[in-house]
Amino acid sequence: MRAAEPPATDDSAEADPVAVAREIALRQLTVRARSRAELARALARKQVPEAAAKTVLDRLAEVGLVDDEVFARDWLAAGDRRQRSRRALLAELAEKGVDRDVAEAAAGELDSERDYAVARAYAERKARGLGRVEPAARYRRLAGALARRGFPAPVVAQVTREVLDDLPDFDEVEDSVD
Repeated sequence: MRAAEPPATDDSAEADPVAVAREIALRQLTVRARSRAELARALARKQVPEAAAKTVLDRLAEVGLVDDEVFARDWLAAGDRRQRSRRALLAELAEKGVDRDVAEAAAGELDSERDYAVARAYAERKARGLGRVEPAARYRRLAGALARRGFPAPVVAQVTREVLDDLPDFDEVEDSVD
């Protein structure tokens, strides 16, 4: 945890709200890419005047540091690593303030085949820890995990059946332990 920064000793912070807004926005962008709306909310939380916030956000967009289209594409591309469904990723973008049309355009490349592949990879990894669990509980746990990641019901049912069919039966696991 970082120590609190000492308050400014001069009036520069009050004299130049644009400089304060720029500093806040650049710190936010140092951590990770952000949508314009996320940065606007961060500036509002720090009580930066709207005019200063707009000036800084416009300048950051002009130089390419803030671009919701690029942000949406990058967020969706990282969705495979986070193993989320298309629907869940679109909900995350909406939460981050990305315009629905921009998010939909970026998600245009994602299809049901992608959802199936991501769900299958996640389920296979998750199922490794279910070998000693009773079959009914396996199904519930695996289907629940997939549903919480936003996968559609048909994908959840298909992937759960396929992955569990590949696992040894509960009785076989019990026999091999004895």
